[in-house]
Amino acid sequence: MRKTGSVPISLDETHDPNLKSWVESANAPGCDFPIQNLPFGVFKRKNSKESPRGGVAIGDRILDLVALNLRTGPTLNGLAAMGRPAWKKLRKELSRLLSSPKNAKRLSKHLVPMKKAELLLPVAVGDYSDFYTGIHHATNIGRLLRPDNPLLPNYKWLPIGYHGRASSVVVSGTPVIRPCGQIKSPDQANPSFGASKRLDYEVELAFVIGPGNALGKPVSIKNSLDHVFGVVLLNDWSARDIQAWEYQPLGPFLAKSFGTTISPWIVTLEALAPYRCPAFARAPEDPRPLPYLFDEEDSRAGGFSIELEMHLCTGKIRDAKAAPARLSRSSFRDSYWTLAQIVAHQTSNGCNLQPGDLLGSGTISGTSPDSLGSMMEITQGGRNPLQLPGGESRSFIEDGDEVIERAHCAREGYATIGFGEAAGRVLAAQLGK
Repeated sequence: MRKTGSVPISLDETHDPNLKSWVESANAPGCDFPIQNLPFGVFKRKNSKESPRGGVAIGDRILDLVALNLRTGPTLNGLAAMGRPAWKKLRKELSRLLSSPKNAKRLSKHLVPMKKAELLLPVAVGDYSDFYTGIHHATNIGRLLRPDNPLLPNYKWLPIGYHGRASSVVVSGTPVIRPCGQIKSPDQANPSFGASKRLDYEVELAFVIGPGNALGKPVSIKNSLDHVFGVVLLNDWSARDIQAWEYQPLGPFLAKSFGTTISPWIVTLEALAPYRCPAFARAPEDPRPLPYLFDEEDSRAGGFSIELEMHLCTGKIRDAKAAPARLSRSSFRDSYWTLAQIVAHQTSNGCNLQPGDLLGSGTISGTSPDSLGSMMEITQGGRNPLQLPGGESRSFIEDGDEVIERAHCAREGYATIGFGEAAGRVLAAQLGK
């Protein structure tokens, strides 16, 4: 059995690409949630007084975990805290139950059509850190701000991050209100207060923490992934004009804290096992990570081949009932730092993680024009507006626009799995009176 850190890269019967479910929609080509996925979320039936509870996505249905006598309550924090042995056991039980037709009659009463369910935040987020692991994004943004020195000296030595605002993390489908703040353009003598005119998105992933660590006790890189329950999509909404004025000297603040959108389904590390890949290939002249950030097995297979897309649906596109315009395609393969390194660095000073905490990846961009993970990059800071189908153009995101992040994992010889979506429509600013 091969291992990466403490997480075995072993495939079992739950990853069998030939496995089918008696829930027929799970067997449809292109389905995000085949039986090989089985992500966890929190839901309740629409227009009902029932309490939110945990469920598992299978095809276009949700299996209520009550069917397994597992009562999570309104969050999955308790399930996340249970740890990898319990998650693996539960996954195997779910796979067996949903693949054997003899269970169909008994479990059908616990299946809820997704279109009849309201999907909620899957965890109560106590803390949220956002990293900056996408080296191509960091380089692109750096070129806009510092053409002669895009990457700051510390970038290749440690995973850069900042502490985000957990209270404004919202689930997909929640509207995002355009933020207001202090803005100062280069030609202004003094700042003014008003609605952001340079609203942007950032294509990211977020890693959901499972068992935590005690305050003062760092997590070694070899044990880091034992502390990660799974992955969600994350859109780090960003007000670029507010950010430009406030970020020096302490970094992001109000330009980021007004809203962060995540997808409702947590795709577990067990489901992602077939899509492990080598860590980012560093240039020969790059520094070797310091010992607490280096592990041979993590270098060999610490990456995840997760392909991300961002789409835009304007009011005009929506009225025409046309498909949203795809803005980018990128891959988490282009993360300079691995998930294990992120966890090891976050806890290296003794910081205690807790179940349900989120660690954002930072914007994931590639090297081609169609792989840029933010409007700031696509439009070169607004200088080159993006031309959309139907004759519209965008420098940044406008009121009424909806941005929709999606992702999937694919590998020859294995089932393709998806993550659902992280979507949010922008509403007009609400200026105080």
